[in-house]
Amino acid sequence: MTGNMPQSYEGIEEGRHHQRRPTIPFARTTRQKPRRWPLALRFIKGAIHGAIIIQVIVHGLFAAFIVALDQHLNGRLGLPASIIPSLSIVVGLMLVFRNQTSYNRFWDGRNHLSTIITSVRNLTRSFLACSGLPTADNKPPTPSSLASTECVVRILIAILYATKNHLRAEWGAEMIPGHSVAPNTGSSTLVPEYSELLPKGLAGLDDRGVGLPLQLVFFVEQYVKKGFDAGLFHGPQASQMQVQLNTLTDAYGRMETIRLTSIPVALLIHQKQVLALFGAILPFALVENMSWWAVPIVVLVMFTLYGIDGIGSQLEDPFGYDRNDIKMDAIVEDIRDEILVLLDEWRRVSSTGGEMFMGRPATLRARTTGFAFTDR
Repeated sequence: MTGNMPQSYEGIEEGRHHQRRPTIPFARTTRQKPRRWPLALRFIKGAIHGAIIIQVIVHGLFAAFIVALDQHLNGRLGLPASIIPSLSIVVGLMLVFRNQTSYNRFWDGRNHLSTIITSVRNLTRSFLACSGLPTADNKPPTPSSLASTECVVRILIAILYATKNHLRAEWGAEMIPGHSVAPNTGSSTLVPEYSELLPKGLAGLDDRGVGLPLQLVFFVEQYVKKGFDAGLFHGPQASQMQVQLNTLTDAYGRMETIRLTSIPVALLIHQKQVLALFGAILPFALVENMSWWAVPIVVLVMFTLYGIDGIGSQLEDPFGYDRNDIKMDAIVEDIRDEILVLLDEWRRVSSTGGEMFMGRPATLRARTTGFAFTDR
């Protein structure tokens, strides 16, 4: 396999089972380190154990109490073991329904984020590809029009950050430059990640119920309208940009729906009560045949059931900071780097002439990995 490969890649190919190849696109999103421990032996990072340990311990202690009491009463607390299968079916169906619903919310949220990213990419491509060209009356682009293009591309990047923060209820980046306002205390929190991308003098309306992503979409649509009036875009092209903008807004609204629509509380109450009752009845059904072995069996069963329930709880709101949530911070940062590189290339072409992506140096260095790829 490595016989015809360049020498600089042979070491990477030989160690591919021990480390991942360096990648420039999506450098933050992809997992950087190989797994040194099997997943079955992980109990902290990414695991649900910390959220369910109390419930499992309580059921284990209760089982131990029932076994001790049964021995004190000479085996009078046992129940027929035949009741367990019927209860297990009910508990299993409820947990499957809960987890399937929660994972659908997680998967839909990720797909809607991809839709927003795709729309941002398409709009960026159209804006940068067309803004440096002469208008319909063969007039070269003016410095003000080039500045407007750069501003609107930065706004497209800011839409990604604003959507992420909006879904996390972190508002106010436009009210206090570089800060967000905590929803509970009202105190400002430093958020320097995208303050320089927002239009200067932007007056936020978060305190009046209008999200920042919706405000920023207006700037993009106004740019499309001005570009069409100036002959920068023809009619069908402007129409397609409008479609992309509508698609972006629709995906933002669907993510907002996932964030604001919780699982019905009646279902959550009943599921928790059924799990607790099943864990309370289980020791009575096992104590007669297993004696003290009933305690670890109860702990194992309840660890499994509460673990499934805990995973569903984490996936229910996939836009937060939990390890199992969507990697929104890494994804947005990767897309930001991607678009800023395109913007740098567009600036180079706008100032020196030529075509984008042509005439680049032979050696490209990846800022995130430190690897150099040389044309051969």
